[in-house]
Amino acid sequence: MPSIAVIGASNDRTKFGNKCVRAYLQVGYDVYPVHPRETTVEGQACFSSIENVPTERLDRVSVYLPPSVGVKVMEQIATKTVGEVWLNPGADGPEVVARGLELGLNVVAACSIVDVGISPSELPE
Repeated sequence: MPSIAVIGASNDRTKFGNKCVRAYLQVGYDVYPVHPRETTVEGQACFSSIENVPTERLDRVSVYLPPSVGVKVMEQIATKTVGEVWLNPGADGPEVVARGLELGLNVVAACSIVDVGISPSELPE
């Protein structure tokens, strides 16, 4: 089963960090929500940082953080073996993209929800 860590996951069903968790669960991924203060998101155990996610290999990491925070998280992501790092709209600042590329990450600046064939507007709040 493919895997994804969602950094910036949320229990607020109106936020894209929550919609991403639901979309990837719907298409059959192992989903690892990441948020420093949540314990679960959509019934999935939540991890305080990507470094605490209990797998070394992730097919994807999807980021929902403001660029000022996201740029700092790139180094944590680089501690894992990751296929793709998706920087969603609003998280895809040029400094974040540049830092990810400097670290050798496969950065994709686009909506990771749309990529699995789901429109965020299709996910009920």
